Amino acid sequence: WSTPPFDSLNEETSRRNSMLCNLPLDVQFGKISELHDTIRKNFGIEPTSFRSGRWGYNRDVARCLYKLGYKVDSSILPYTDWSYDHGPNFSYFSPKPYRFFPETAFEESVDGPLLEIPATIGYLQQNFELCNRFYQRFLQKPLCNLRLAGVLHQLGFLNNVWLSPEECSSAEMIKLARRMRKNGYPFINFFFHSPTLKAGLTPYVKTDEDEKRFLHRIEEFISFTHDEGIESITLSEAAGSLRTVLQEIG
Repeated sequence: WSTPPFDSLNEETSRRNSMLCNLPLDVQFGKISELHDTIRKNFGIEPTSFRSGRWGYNRDVARCLYKLGYKVDSSILPYTDWSYDHGPNFSYFSPKPYRFFPETAFEESVDGPLLEIPATIGYLQQNFELCNRFYQRFLQKPLCNLRLAGVLHQLGFLNNVWLSPEECSSAEMIKLARRMRKNGYPFINFFFHSPTLKAGLTPYVKTDEDEKRFLHRIEEFISFTHDEGIESITLSEAAGSLRTVLQEIG
């Protein structure tokens, strides 16, 4: 939302307009193009993977990415609804990667030119779809007032876990990674805001002690992936290997 160019007629500063997906297509394209060109100019690389700020993603964003030659999007946050903040509703999207056409960005198409690799959110229980059905129901009124999702999480019956050190402990993330592997997912997509690495820049890490704990969670998780032989690759590298991976998982 702080990326130029700015459209004085269509871009009033507001919570709604901080979601890229709510801006007109031409405004979206102008901003993504500016970001694309700035990366290319300053780093000497051609960016081919993208994640929308605040997860503000839709078909128009996908159209922009395709036009600029991108290969991978990673803007879907599974099992999460941003509609309360003027954003997209990903409540029933799984962490499974899929190919797609920009015109039907939320539908899998084997021959699609673009690849979606969602950020990893899942459940520690085996059946993600069934768990999510209950989880989403517990988040709706009037059941949300009973805080059943939190109670069941504490009891170990329904554990919604983010593969992010901003939200979860290293132990939880390790359990999720193991569950993802057992369930046959080809990728896990670890994520956090880069400013969180420094104390005082985000709400997740406010003090020096917070920063140490945050870095320790990352170190413990990376140590686990090393010991388990989980290879670290970029999103663009994942795109290159996806056809083989999808054949393996059917």
